[in-house]
Amino acid sequence: MNVRMGRSAGIILAAWGVMAGIALVGVEARPRPGGAIARPQSQASGVSVDADNLGGVVTSANGPEAGVWVIAETTDFQTKFRKIVVTDEGGRYVIPELPKANYKIWVRGYGLVDSQPVDAKPGQTLALAAVVAPTPADAAQYYPPNYWYSMLQIPPKAAFPMTVPGEGSFLELHTGRTIQTQADYIWGLRRGCEVCHQMGTKATRVVEPEIGTFPTIREGWERKLEVGQGGRLLHTTPALGLSNPTAMALWTTWMEQIAKGALPPVPPRPQGVERNLVLTMWDFATRTAFPHDLISTDKRKPTVNGNGHLYIVDWAEGAVSIIDPVENTDQIARVPLRNEEWRKQFKSGEPDVMPEYPSPYWGKELKQVRLDPVNAGPGMMDSQGRTWFNVQSRLDVPSYCQAGSDNRFAQYYPLKQRRQRNEGVAYYDPKTSQFTVIDTCTGGSHTAFGYDKDETFYMSARGVYGISWVKARVWDETHDPEKSQGWCPAILDYNGDGKITKPWTTADQPPDPKLDRMIPGPTGYIIAVSPTDGSVWFHTTDLIPGRIVRMEVGAHPPETCMAEVYEPPFSVNNQDGYGPQGIDVDSHGVVWVGLTGSGQLASFDRRKCKVKNGPTATGQHCPEGWTLYPVPGPQFKGSNVAADYFYNDWVDRANTLGLGNDVPVVTGTGSDSLIAYLPSAKKWITLRVPYPMGFFTRSLDGRIDDPQAGWKGRGLWSAVESRVVWHTEGGWGTRPYAVHFQLRPDPLAK
Repeated sequence: MNVRMGRSAGIILAAWGVMAGIALVGVEARPRPGGAIARPQSQASGVSVDADNLGGVVTSANGPEAGVWVIAETTDFQTKFRKIVVTDEGGRYVIPELPKANYKIWVRGYGLVDSQPVDAKPGQTLALAAVVAPTPADAAQYYPPNYWYSMLQIPPKAAFPMTVPGEGSFLELHTGRTIQTQADYIWGLRRGCEVCHQMGTKATRVVEPEIGTFPTIREGWERKLEVGQGGRLLHTTPALGLSNPTAMALWTTWMEQIAKGALPPVPPRPQGVERNLVLTMWDFATRTAFPHDLISTDKRKPTVNGNGHLYIVDWAEGAVSIIDPVENTDQIARVPLRNEEWRKQFKSGEPDVMPEYPSPYWGKELKQVRLDPVNAGPGMMDSQGRTWFNVQSRLDVPSYCQAGSDNRFAQYYPLKQRRQRNEGVAYYDPKTSQFTVIDTCTGGSHTAFGYDKDETFYMSARGVYGISWVKARVWDETHDPEKSQGWCPAILDYNGDGKITKPWTTADQPPDPKLDRMIPGPTGYIIAVSPTDGSVWFHTTDLIPGRIVRMEVGAHPPETCMAEVYEPPFSVNNQDGYGPQGIDVDSHGVVWVGLTGSGQLASFDRRKCKVKNGPTATGQHCPEGWTLYPVPGPQFKGSNVAADYFYNDWVDRANTLGLGNDVPVVTGTGSDSLIAYLPSAKKWITLRVPYPMGFFTRSLDGRIDDPQAGWKGRGLWSAVESRVVWHTEGGWGTRPYAVHFQLRPDPLAK
C-alpha cells in the first residue's frame, strides 16, 4: 500500500475525556520583554566557541545565574527547531552542534521571567542579561504544572470511607457511592484527568476571561465544563463535573485559592549532572494531533536505525509522523484502511452537533472527537527497522478466531464478536515507504517485541484478558495472518499442579481448589518482555492496588501458557504502593513499575518470592519481592502522595543516556520531565523540558547513533503526546514536538 506523504489539512479535535474545546489560554507564546542584551565576546567570561556553537555567560542583578536555561530557537528549517542547555555554577553556557541558521536566544529559569530574545548565529559568544522576576507570582508562571497541582487539598485518610452525594461515583472507573480509601480518591483523580493531559497548567487552573465573567469560581468552572464539542462529556464526568458535588468543591476550592494569590512551592533549579543536559527539539504533525508513542530504534538492539528517522503514531490523524533529525524536516504518512468503505461505518465518540457554548479555540468548527477510524496506537521497531503498531483493521472478528474453527487458539479460547470493529496490526517499512496491514483476532493496547527467533510482536490483548501476538518471521515467510498469530488468556495455576488444564473457573465463579482460575479484571495495558527468560509482563489499570501479571507462553501455546499475578504491597493505614501505570524489565529480570497512584517507582524481583502459584498466589503473596522508591516532587495537600503523574516507565538497559546500564526512567508526565533513578547511588536525576511548557509524554526510547562518538552518539527520545496539544505553551495552533535528551560530561562540553 502506497504512502501518501504531506502535511495534514484535516482537523480532528482530540477531546474525549479531557479539557477539550475549552476556552483556555496558556502561557504567552513569546518571551516577555526584559533586559536581555548581547555583550561583546570579551565580557563573556572567556567561554570559547566553535563554528557550530553559541556560548557565553548569563548574569542578572543578582550576579551570575547558575542552573538556568538558555534557549535557541529558529524557524529557518522546514520544521521549527530548538536547542536548550543549562548554565554552570558560574552562569556560563555552551550550546553545542547548532546547524547553520538564524536563532533567537533567551534565558528562562526559576526565580526569573523570560529575557528579551537576542538574534544570534553559530560561532558567536553572547553575554545574556537575565531578568529577575518582579514578584513571586510572576516567577511561579514558569513552574511545572505538578507544583500548582500539589495545592489541591486531598481529604485525610481518616475521612474514608466517604459517601459521595449526588449521582454516580467520584471515581471514573468504578460505580457506587462510597469511596473506600484515600487511595481510591487519588486514583480517581489520576484516571479521570491526567491519563490524557496535564493538570496544574494555566489552562486547567483558571477561568479565563474568554469563557466569560461569572459571580463565582464555581459558576465559571461549570461553564468551563460545557464549552466546546466535548464539553458535555466533561460536564458529566464524575471526577470533574456536576454529578458529584464533592468533586466540584475540590476543584473550585483549589481555583479560588489560586485566584486569591496562593502560590505553589518553589521548584529547585537543575543541580549536578542535571546541568549537563542538552535538549534538541523538532515540531511535527498538526495542531489537532494526538500522538501516542515515539519510536526511534529496536529496544533489544538500540544501534538499529542509527541517525535515522523518528516515527510517532498519531491516534487523531490515523497516521505516522516522520521526523528527519539530520535534515530537520517532518512529514506525515497516512495509514490506509484495507477497505475504505469501512471508514463510513466507524462511529465517532461524539455526535456532530453544534455546541451550545462554542470554543474560543475552535469556535463552532466541529471535529471528530473520537479520533480517526484507523486509530493508530502504540508501536515498536523490529530488527529490520520497520515500525509496528496497532490499528483498526476491520469491522468483524475473522471466522478462524471464533468457536467452531479448527484454529488451535480458537479451540482453546474462542473469541466473540465485540463492539463494531476489531483492531489489527500494521507496520511501516522505510525501505519501501509502504504500510502493511495484518488482520488479528484480538485488539491490542501497548506492544513489545520478544527475544525469540520468530521476533514475536506481543500485545496486551483486548477481547481476551491476557496477551496476543504476531510472529514477524512467520508473517514474512507466509503472509498468512492466521498462521502468524496467537493468543492466550491469563490463567493461574490455582491448583498448583504445575500446568494449566481445562476447565478453569472464571471471575464470576467461586474459586475451586481443584481447578485453575482465570485472573479476574480488565485488560492489561503497558507490556514488556524479559530479556532473561522471555516471559511477558503487563500491568492492569483496575481497582486499588492494581496488579502486574507475568505470562509464560511455553513451548506449545496455548496449552503451555501460564500466568502469575502480583499486587504492590498495600494496606489502608500505611504508605504503600498502588496504581501501576508502566512496566519494563532490566537485564537481570527485575521488573520496574511506575506506581503512579501512590507516586512511586517500584522494583519487583520475582526471584525473592517464596510462593509463585497455587491457591494463595492471588496477589498480596510476595511482599518480599517489592521495593518502593518515592519519586521526588511536591505532594498533594493532606497526603504524602506526589502530585506528579507517571504515565510510563522505561529501563535503559544499554546506557543510551550515559548514566549506566539498567537505569529506570519514569515519565514525569505532570512535571515536564523525565526522571531517572540510579539504583547503585540511590539518587534521582530530573531532566526538565522548560520550553515550551506542557511536555506531556507517554513514551521514551533510547538510541545509540554512533557507539564511538561518546555523548554525541547516544541519547533518549521522547515527545509531547497530549490529547490536547493546545494546552502547551503557545496555545491554539501549537504543534507537538519531539525531544532528544543527551548528557554531556559537563555544561560547557562542545
